[in-house]
Amino acid sequence: MENLLSLAFDNLSSYDGPKIRKGLRQVEGLLANICLSRSQSKDRRMSSVAKDPGLNTGGESPPPQMLAEITDDPAFYEFFKLQEGFEWNVAMRLVGTLDRLLARGADGSNDLLILSALDLLQGLMLLHPPSKALFSREMYMNLLLDLLEPDFCPAIQSTTIVTLVTALIDAPRNTRAFESLDGLLTVTSLFRSRGTSRDVKLKLVEFLYFYLMPETPSIPSAQARADVPGLLQRSPSKLAKAFAGVARGLADGASNPRPRSAGDGETRTQEEKQALLGRHLSSVQELVEDLRQNTPFGGAVG
Repeated sequence: MENLLSLAFDNLSSYDGPKIRKGLRQVEGLLANICLSRSQSKDRRMSSVAKDPGLNTGGESPPPQMLAEITDDPAFYEFFKLQEGFEWNVAMRLVGTLDRLLARGADGSNDLLILSALDLLQGLMLLHPPSKALFSREMYMNLLLDLLEPDFCPAIQSTTIVTLVTALIDAPRNTRAFESLDGLLTVTSLFRSRGTSRDVKLKLVEFLYFYLMPETPSIPSAQARADVPGLLQRSPSKLAKAFAGVARGLADGASNPRPRSAGDGETRTQEEKQALLGRHLSSVQELVEDLRQNTPFGGAVG
């Protein structure tokens, strides 16, 4: 797997559009094969990624699995371990690629590359939640906020909003970074702009509902356990159950303490966030009342 990631990283670090596209397809192929049914052997999956990354061969695809079903898969286990280190972390490479793509300016082919990179970032943060910690840093959170500028097409704006939500789930520290960088001003300015498309405005309303929901702080472990990594001890998310099958192996293979989870950080109450948003939007109380009556997203989100 290191060889496949090395090839993809070489392409992602390029300034040449076709090479970047190839690198994105290689990452997409790797992630797709990890998430597919184990009816394919590991060797077949890896060879298919190497030969035809990101392409559908026309045959019937194996059924996708739920996350809880792939945690005992050797390929997923290996991928998760590699993401714990700086050298093989895919999310870090993708944000670097996005930064270079932004510097190239807006054009059709460039927009497609940005969309692909954002889609992959969403999947990576769901497969490896600790990678969300990148967006607690201002330089990376600013990258997402830059993509919400009016210069970018509605498709990029909409996909960025979804990526932003993914980065903020179970991550109060990332939410605080978003707020400190005037993310609320960016979002509300885009919402009020007459030039913003209807689809983007709908996404922004969904984002504001999400932002106003009560935050769930990370749950600290009452007693540290050597056989359970820190991620599983702290995370309140149902996703923690999905990693139960690899918990022991990850702990045994770690020679250094696990870095702090992206979920660690100060939380704000709904009232505090309502006051912050109220500086930029007059109809916040209506949103809160609707949120309390309808409880979208199934309840509290961190």
